[in-house]
Amino acid sequence: MKKIKKIKIRINGKIKTVKENLNLLNIIKNFKIPLKKVAIELNQEIVDKKKLNKIKLKTNDKIEIVHFIGGG
Repeated sequence: MKKIKKIKIRINGKIKTVKENLNLLNIIKNFKIPLKKVAIELNQEIVDKKKLNKIKLKTNDKIEIVHFIGGG
């Protein structure tokens, strides 16, 4: 039986253990985050949402997810 490798990443300051080889889109879906209402930063760089499925996560990656809030 093949053992699934895990990596540790940081999401909004909290350390999470996830399966290795996940891409950023998998993480967003796993946490049920509405893509249209957030900005995503990976290691202090804004990520193009069209490329989420191409970005593989690595140990110690830092993801910040910022929700847009309307108001006036």
